[in-house]
Amino acid sequence: MVLEGAGLALAACEIQRPEPGPGEILVRIEACAVCRTDLHVVDGELADPKLPLVLGHEVVGTVAALGPGVTRFAPGGRVGVPWLGWSCGQCRFCRSGRENLCDRARFTGYTIDGGYAEFTVADARYCFSLPPSYDSPHAAPLLCAGLIGYRALVAAGDAERLGIYGFGAAAHIVTQVARWQGRRVFAFTRPGDGEAQRFAGDLGAEWASGSDQRPPEPLDAALIFAPVGPLVPAALAATDKGGTVVCAGIHMSPIPSFSYDLLWGERRIRSVANLTRADGDAFFDIAARAPLEVTVETMPLASANDALQRLRTGQVRGAAVLLP
Repeated sequence: MVLEGAGLALAACEIQRPEPGPGEILVRIEACAVCRTDLHVVDGELADPKLPLVLGHEVVGTVAALGPGVTRFAPGGRVGVPWLGWSCGQCRFCRSGRENLCDRARFTGYTIDGGYAEFTVADARYCFSLPPSYDSPHAAPLLCAGLIGYRALVAAGDAERLGIYGFGAAAHIVTQVARWQGRRVFAFTRPGDGEAQRFAGDLGAEWASGSDQRPPEPLDAALIFAPVGPLVPAALAATDKGGTVVCAGIHMSPIPSFSYDLLWGERRIRSVANLTRADGDAFFDIAARAPLEVTVETMPLASANDALQRLRTGQVRGAAVLLP
C-alpha cells in the first residue's frame, strides 16, 4: 500500500521485491501496526517523506534472506523493525548515546520503505528480537506504541501519580507498564468517550475522565500522546509543583499561550523524540517479564486506508494491525 503524495489515499501496487544489501535483512512481513505518525505523514504534517513511500514502522516478520555481513539473525528467525532505521554513529548525538537525535537518521516508513507490504529490508543492527510470548499481531504495536510510551515514561522520572492524555495504542501499553512498576494512573480521554474511559479502567487506571476535567488529586507527571496543543496547559494545571509534562508525539497542533503561573513551581515541559536501540533493549526486557495485554484490531493489508481513517476518528480500541 503506497503513498504517492500528501493528502492522497494509499494505492495498492505491485512493486519489485527488495533485495538486502550489506548489513541488511529481508523480512517477510507477518504484521504491521498502524501508528498516528502514519497519519501525520499522509496528511503532510511531517515534511519530506520518501515518495513514493511504503508506510509502516511497527513491523514484525521472519528473516527471509541475509545481506552480506549479517550475523545477528538467522533465516527463519522472527524480528521486529522499529521507527529508527539508521543513524550515522559519528555525530555528537550518536557518540553520546543519543542516536535518536541524529541529524542524518533515517526512519522506517518515512525515509525508508516500511511495513505496509509483504516484504521489506532493514538494517540488521536496528532490528530487535522479540519476546516469544507475543504472537506477531500482538508484538507489532510494541515496536512504536510500546517503545515511545516507555521512553516517555522514563522521561517522567519516578512519578507516582501519572496522568496519561490520549488513550490510544501507546497509552494502553504504558498504563500496564506503569501499573506493573507500582505507579498510579489517571487517564484522560476525549470528552464523553465512555468506552475509552472504561478501557482505561480495565487496564488499571484508578480514575478516567475527559481531558476537560481535573484529576481528583495533583499529578506528579503527565504524558501527552494526543497531538493536541491545548492539552499542554491543561496538563500543567493538573500537575503538582516539581512535576513534568512529557509531550510524546512527533507532531502536535500549536500550543496556546498560558499564564506563567502554570509553569512556576519548577514544573517542566519536555518532549521525547524517536527512540534508541537501548530503549528497545530495556523495553523488551520488561515486555518479556510483565503480563502486558496488547489489544489489537486486525485488518487485511488492503484495508490500510480504512485502518487509518478509523484511527483518525478515534474508533480503534488499542492498536490497528495490518496483516498481509
